[in-house]
Amino acid sequence: MAGIYIHIPFCKKACNYCNFHFSVNQQLMPQMTDAIVTEARLQQGYLNEPVETIYFGGGTPSLLSGEQLNHILGGIRNIFTVSDQAEITLEANPDDISTSSLEVWKTAGITRLSIGIQSFFEVDLAWMGRAHNAEQALACIQLAQAAGFSNLSIDLIYGGPTLSDDHWKQNLQTAIQLKVPHLSCYALTVEPKTILAKKINDRQLEEVDSDKQAIHFDILMDHTAAAGYEHYEISNFALPGMRSKHNSSYWSGSHYLGLGPGAHSYNGISRQWNIANNSLYLSSLKQESIPAEIESLTSQQRVNEYIMTSLRTSEGLDLSQLEKIGNGFIVANVLKLAGKFIAQGTLIRSGNFLVIPPKGKFYADGIAAELFQL
Repeated sequence: MAGIYIHIPFCKKACNYCNFHFSVNQQLMPQMTDAIVTEARLQQGYLNEPVETIYFGGGTPSLLSGEQLNHILGGIRNIFTVSDQAEITLEANPDDISTSSLEVWKTAGITRLSIGIQSFFEVDLAWMGRAHNAEQALACIQLAQAAGFSNLSIDLIYGGPTLSDDHWKQNLQTAIQLKVPHLSCYALTVEPKTILAKKINDRQLEEVDSDKQAIHFDILMDHTAAAGYEHYEISNFALPGMRSKHNSSYWSGSHYLGLGPGAHSYNGISRQWNIANNSLYLSSLKQESIPAEIESLTSQQRVNEYIMTSLRTSEGLDLSQLEKIGNGFIVANVLKLAGKFIAQGTLIRSGNFLVIPPKGKFYADGIAAELFQL
């Protein structure tokens, strides 16, 4: 299964915590959509299998006009073999969702919406610098469902200084009561070169409390499990049959092509990433050149990537797959390093799989890093 990711690098405003590549100046949007289609044409040989998922990320893809969205999707369908049952996801901000925009997206062929709710409380949204308010956060889900979008995901952020335990429980209960089939829930992370990092460094805001985040993560696992959600990846929860196919392909090592400034691609033997600069990206594509850096992956890098991604999933690390990527010596070494975590109960060996149980999920990335082959 192959996927295509399209990075739309424009936003209405900067959120305090965001470190993704974007610009608040939307004047280059028409040129950007043309350049993305040009890049797709230049990359038509990158994927040698049918495209099963297309994902519009950003930035804020819901800022695209219907004409721009159709231009990109039409170009991709003309260049690649796209499955009739492809999952086509659009990330959307609540303030961009209306009856008319939902109709445009359905007509264009969008089959799944990923909505950046983050919180249903005004105090949290204001602290994060979000463009929408609490009323829009609630109304947009109901509008999307009324328009026939049954395949919905929402993003929620926990562990921030303005979010109490009770409000976090209410956020989860609101999503559950609305029967949102997929939740992506992230601990607030202070990324370098963000507004949030600067304010914390300048002592304008308090530090993020990791103990509070751990408590919120436990609340998250308890509430979603009780409501029948499958905790299929560290940050992702789905009702039966509603996993994100696109994101699941990342974690399973499937090939994908990234289009747009800052987008990443992977074909099994190398990774490449486009320059994260709108003007340079546009000028390069005007010259029929893709401004990307390419890194050929060593066996060691592929082993470590598999360890990291697989341990974040509910299926866990398949030792037979690890042996295919590396060798028997690496499997033996990983099992030796895993011993202390198995003894602690933060890692379980189940047959040929290593799986992180609920007790260790909050520390999954750290456990994976300890198993890396250096």
